[in-house]
Amino acid sequence: MARTPLTDDALREALAALPRWEGDGRSIRATYHFSTYEAGVAFAMQCALVAQRMDHHPELLIGWQHVTVTFTTHDAGGVTARDLDGARAVDAIAAA
Repeated sequence: MARTPLTDDALREALAALPRWEGDGRSIRATYHFSTYEAGVAFAMQCALVAQRMDHHPELLIGWQHVTVTFTTHDAGGVTARDLDGARAVDAIAAA
């Protein structure tokens, strides 16, 4: 099922409400920092579980005390509303 990518203006407006996130039209990404490696892995696992329920899976890059989350909608060739929903869900996990 193809989705419609956001326009540059719509993406800029949406990212203004998601200050941790940045994007280039092809994807959006945010990096979260943690006090330990284990805390980052636990965060990534929570993101994976939420992504599975949403049926929209981000790229999760786990590093030492940080996790970078990247969303894109491959079949649309860019960022869609689904990616923004994913970003909001990940921000909610980080806030908990």
